[in-house]
Amino acid sequence: MRHTPRYLMTDPEEVKRLVREHPWATFVSATANGLVASHYPVLLDEEAEGIVVLSHVGRPDDELHELGRHEVLVIVQGPHDYVSPSWYAPGDVIPTWNHVTAHLYGTPEILDEEENYAVLSRLTDHFEQHHPHGRSLADDEAGTRRVAKGTVGLRIRVDRFDARAKLSQNKPADVRETVTAHLEARNPALAAEMRRHAPPSA
Repeated sequence: MRHTPRYLMTDPEEVKRLVREHPWATFVSATANGLVASHYPVLLDEEAEGIVVLSHVGRPDDELHELGRHEVLVIVQGPHDYVSPSWYAPGDVIPTWNHVTAHLYGTPEILDEEENYAVLSRLTDHFEQHHPHGRSLADDEAGTRRVAKGTVGLRIRVDRFDARAKLSQNKPADVRETVTAHLEARNPALAAEMRRHAPPSA
């Protein structure tokens, strides 16, 4: 990502919050056969120190990514949207795109069969907990264990991250407020991020 100091997000806790709230991630690997990208849900290992993400891939993605043999990039994309210059003062004609994005780097640890099933169970329970009559893998453990054999679980301890919250911080306070107001109706999550990351002088 473009290095613009005012947009840097350096607090690991903010990165963790982004992962919790936006758990659909893109995995990118530079392999012997070229770049490979896949998309999977992730969870934080809340008991681990630092940033540690848990996930799984469906076979044969584990081989395509050469998982465990090198570093991977995990991209977590938060709220984002187009910002029209029509929201600025007359004469300003340059549009932009506001976003919150994190690039996480680490080498995956491949989980054994039991650990993988435990992670799959946690993933399912995490996303099912807000659904009435939510389901659990434990409802049919024999069947879900058979299906789980077609997946490979992984744990990634994030060695470093590069994160940005590009949210009109380069604009005066009144312009930022106007942009936030325009986004409120169509993208309230992004509007909330703009308020959260407003410069201290705002």
